[in-house]
Amino acid sequence: MLTRIVSRLGAVRQTIIHQAQRNIGVTAVAAKKTDPIQQLFVDKIREYSQKSKSAGGKLVDATPNVEQSLKEELEKIDRIFGATGKDMTQFPTFSFADPDLDVLGLGEVKEAQQVVKESVVADAQEEDNTPYFDY
Repeated sequence: MLTRIVSRLGAVRQTIIHQAQRNIGVTAVAAKKTDPIQQLFVDKIREYSQKSKSAGGKLVDATPNVEQSLKEELEKIDRIFGATGKDMTQFPTFSFADPDLDVLGLGEVKEAQQVVKESVVADAQEEDNTPYFDY
């Protein structure tokens, strides 16, 4: 009986040691702030966002050559796509109207109806003139 208790205590002891090592490994990473590379990256992002806010919507740290080439490219886009004076950030609005339907060739339709009537009348007269044979 004593051996059972000792063996079970050994298994419990191993489980406790394993869990403690696992928790120390997790808490060590959580306790550490960030590594220097990550901190440098975060600092650069914050610095860039402050510069972009102070630039007032323009390019950050842009040279006059870069600003001139940007202006030329925007003018080229305006010429190509006809975007001058239009707000390109808004979704376009569409308006559809029903077209006016005109009857084209109304005279031709009446003439065709007259020709059909005449042919029907001619066929009817022809049938009346044909001899009737009783077989």
